[in-house]
Amino acid sequence: MAHPHATGPAVDNDAHLSTENVNEAFIPPQPGPHFSSFLPSIQDTSARNSYINSTPATPDVSRPFLSEGAIQDPFLDKPEDGPTGAINKPARRRWPLFVVGGAIAAVVIVLAVVLPVTLVHKHHGGGGSSSGTSDGGAHDPTATANPESPTGALTGGNGTVIQADDGSTFTYINNFGGFWVDDPQNPFNNSAKAQSYTPSLDEPWVWGEDLIRGVNLGGWLVTEPFIVPALYEKYQNVSTLPGGQAVDEWTLSIAMRNDTSPGGGIQQLEDHYKTFITEQDFAQIAGAGLNWIRLPVPYWAIEVWPGEPFLANTAWTYALKALKWARKYGLRVYFELHTAPGSQNGNNHSGRLGPINFLNGPMGVANAQRTLEYIRVLAEFVSQPEYQSVVQAFGPINEPLMGIIGRDVLDSFYLEVYDMLRTITGIGKGASMVMHDGFLGLTPWKDFLPGADRLVLDTHPYVAFGGGLDQPLDYWPPAACRAFQVNQSNIDFGPTITGEFSAAINDCGKWLKNVGANASFPDCGPWDDWPTWTQDMKDGIKSFVMASMDAMHMPGYFFWTWKIGNSTDTGIASSPMWSYQLGLENGWIPADPRDAVGTCDTLDVPFNTPFNGSYPSWQTGGAGAGTIAPTATAALEEYPPTLSNAMNANPTLLPHYTDVSANPTLPAPTFSAATTTGGDGWADAQDTMLAPAPVPGCVYPDAWAAPQESTSFVCGAAATASATS
Repeated sequence: MAHPHATGPAVDNDAHLSTENVNEAFIPPQPGPHFSSFLPSIQDTSARNSYINSTPATPDVSRPFLSEGAIQDPFLDKPEDGPTGAINKPARRRWPLFVVGGAIAAVVIVLAVVLPVTLVHKHHGGGGSSSGTSDGGAHDPTATANPESPTGALTGGNGTVIQADDGSTFTYINNFGGFWVDDPQNPFNNSAKAQSYTPSLDEPWVWGEDLIRGVNLGGWLVTEPFIVPALYEKYQNVSTLPGGQAVDEWTLSIAMRNDTSPGGGIQQLEDHYKTFITEQDFAQIAGAGLNWIRLPVPYWAIEVWPGEPFLANTAWTYALKALKWARKYGLRVYFELHTAPGSQNGNNHSGRLGPINFLNGPMGVANAQRTLEYIRVLAEFVSQPEYQSVVQAFGPINEPLMGIIGRDVLDSFYLEVYDMLRTITGIGKGASMVMHDGFLGLTPWKDFLPGADRLVLDTHPYVAFGGGLDQPLDYWPPAACRAFQVNQSNIDFGPTITGEFSAAINDCGKWLKNVGANASFPDCGPWDDWPTWTQDMKDGIKSFVMASMDAMHMPGYFFWTWKIGNSTDTGIASSPMWSYQLGLENGWIPADPRDAVGTCDTLDVPFNTPFNGSYPSWQTGGAGAGTIAPTATAALEEYPPTLSNAMNANPTLLPHYTDVSANPTLPAPTFSAATTTGGDGWADAQDTMLAPAPVPGCVYPDAWAAPQESTSFVCGAAATASATS
């Protein structure tokens, strides 16, 4: 059942809106009064990137161009309202967690599944080693040795034949002057160029001068029903699942584990990892004129806890392949944690559709403890010198739903992550930290943490989840030019990227709005059957895409997503407007993304606020970076924050974990022909904090249950009595 719609006050026209279907049993807790002024107006329900609320409203179809986050009005023609060393910031008090009993013993976390890639647990600051899979790579039969490389690197440009790791071959097509580099003796060779106009990985990226033209690898390591429908179509009549259907990766994993028939089993997910995205995709991305990828990664790439059905550890093997292939083809990576224990937004792409238990409800703090640990493990890995040239942006969490979590709480979390990341990397080093706008829109983030070292704001505007979608094709391009501008935020906040957008001008596409949810668009038949699209339809979509790209081109964007898998029911991609690859092959995505610049001028829709690409030095890691004024953090809540929506529980008595467990260290690749290693998985040897684990003798609520259904957190004699009752 979709939630009733909610009304909210209009905010500046750089905000964003969309909504979600959630489980029928889930009635989300309401935000406190402190957040009421930020709630959006909701006009529809969808499975991708949304608000969830429960206050009724009447859709305003007279203003149909809506994107995600908060309401925006594209029709208003008004302006849109380094150095090195330790972090220079005021000391922040850490709120002491309530500890039960005497000495705390280490708790061994037993993983649900034994898998081929083994995590090495160790206490950092001492010795230790890590293991991984061979990443030696295959040689290109037509490549020539690079005379400038003392290690004899192989390299090639347009027309060369690539031999992949599995022995297959393909031709590298790149008409933009790009070239690949494969260096078996030095696997961290960063001299490849995606295009002649893109700096190689061993050259600096200059924010505001170099422009991000990127694409997401959605549906690969974190599955979504609308992106990979064939995985889910197999499990739509399963008696052991709630509702009989696989609707997210949680229920899909359960169904696969219970499937003992030939071709069943959880290993189907690794088969998907192996085949859905391959090295050839990375070569094609560079050949499409794109220069960045956004790589969504699940927390179960690191580990799972008992009771969680996800396939543990295995996705990490393919994340390593992604970093290897990105380096080979000169692509930079925005590396992003896409899921959180308990779910940060209640959407299927958080791992489990339903309640929000990240920084919300009785288990909110405990789930955030685990999430921070996974952020830390990933940050330690990608901050190693071997990976800094490839991973140049790091997103700690995808789309936290601020309408439920609350602004004060999320601000506190973001500052805690920032402090942790810059302690690992140092100032002016490592990846930029990218934080999602929480669907609040861009304007409210003005002057957030001034002085912070390379903090980037990410927004995800979509058309498809608004109302009034039945508009003529020529309506959408100028609407995109008006609504998707980010110039004002580049001035008010600093670097502001569009981490997701698509070519969709309606909500057609199988399962786009969750398994079993119907589109609101009146006639999706023609739009779902892309082989029958007319040239006018293709041209109209292409014009909309180019207008979107132009509006958000400074400093850049990432299309969602590179590829949509075929449906077993129809034999074709059933959400075609969401596939960059399909659109490129069939003419509704521009062959050269640079051609989009100037589209809005052609449509006579000027930018409300000019922006010349110049940022203050501290925003890009230069002079002043890392010096956050005490006044900027004085009003922020200490971390962990008080959760006003945690059933009025005493915050010091909320369920929590204790830091006694050895850290899971991500394994690095091994190289058959190189003398170098892939690092030990941990950039900061001074980071010796332990990982969270359950407090011995305590009984915890279900980390994934609806907050109002959570049981008490009891320890000691009370826990014994509870367990035996």
